[in-house]
Amino acid sequence: MNIARDTALELYRVMGTIRRFEQRAEQLFGENKIWGTIHNYSGQEAVAAGVSAHLRDDDWITSTHRGHGHCIAKRADLGKMFAELLGRETGYCRGRGGSMHIADTSKGNLGANGIVGGGIPIAVGAALTAKQTKTDRVAVSYFGDGGANQGTFHEGLNLAAIWALPVVFVLENNQYAETNPVRDAFAVEDIATRAAGYGMPGVTVNGQDVRETYRAGGEAVARARRGDGPTLLVMDTYRYGGHYYGDPQVYRSKEEIEEWRAKRDPLAIARDWILTEKLASPADFDRIDTEVDAAVERGVKFAEASPPASPITLPEDVYAT
Repeated sequence: MNIARDTALELYRVMGTIRRFEQRAEQLFGENKIWGTIHNYSGQEAVAAGVSAHLRDDDWITSTHRGHGHCIAKRADLGKMFAELLGRETGYCRGRGGSMHIADTSKGNLGANGIVGGGIPIAVGAALTAKQTKTDRVAVSYFGDGGANQGTFHEGLNLAAIWALPVVFVLENNQYAETNPVRDAFAVEDIATRAAGYGMPGVTVNGQDVRETYRAGGEAVARARRGDGPTLLVMDTYRYGGHYYGDPQVYRSKEEIEEWRAKRDPLAIARDWILTEKLASPADFDRIDTEVDAAVERGVKFAEASPPASPITLPEDVYAT
């Protein structure tokens, strides 16, 4: 499929913003400014950027513990995201949720989720709302390969298929569920073949090439929006960082990580494609990179200038302990 210049550059901008946000978040974590822990999304940028490019503000997403990229691709405010990570009152959840629980219902973001596979039934419920209210809204559930081995995966896909709900299941196969290689967790070679058991299309996608994620995401979202039911997209991708910041990563080699970085980096692939197709010049990329850096730094400054969450009011807006 042909992708227009403006769309191509916006996809690159979103991916670049995700990468720079994660780099800056790790710096802040290393300076002991972030509460809890963080899970870096670097390496997987093409998945969130390509799929969410087809979503409107009134469409829904559910995310994961590794959710910064999904939030940014759904047009989250960087200042509010950094404020949430830093435990500030101006954060999306007033500094109470932290990295794993960013939500923004005004943009259809029903929340990142620290429970593995926890967002799947939430997305199915949102899609059921769309069908019952006879709107053309769509829900997208992002989850990892580990989430695909939870009961919520079976229950969610089964109900979505039975009721032909407008939901897209995006399985980000980043090769490891925490420390467990995907090859040890699935009896099938191609995880997308599982979709046949639920009566829905299953598509395996090169999750490092934003052209492919954009194409597959567009087809799945369009299918859902016109009332033809759910799709399972299995995005083959890779996380550059450990499961969490500080993970010793004894379960994989440095050579493996560097090979993915060198040969399958999503930003490099996008840049090469756009330059080859003469959709932009090196100067265009320099301008975008500069603008992204400035936007991220504005977000950090906003967060650091914001008041910390008050211990006195911490119980407010907390519904379970």
